[in-house]
Amino acid sequence: MTNAKTLREKDVAGLEAEVKDLQKAHFGLRMQKATQQLTNTGSLRVTRRDIARAKTILAEKRQTAAK
Repeated sequence: MTNAKTLREKDVAGLEAEVKDLQKAHFGLRMQKATQQLTNTGSLRVTRRDIARAKTILAEKRQTAAK
């Protein structure tokens, strides 16, 4: 689980990399679920929310940089 404080310390490039890594992790979890290898299905929800959290902070940083 990624918290907002550590995400806010990263720059835009770091956040983009974090989102990409989280999306890869989420894809892997989805494939495990599809093949019935995933035992902890709650991790899908956690990664989905981490992606949303990182994207929100990324959008905030981009908006402040544009102003």
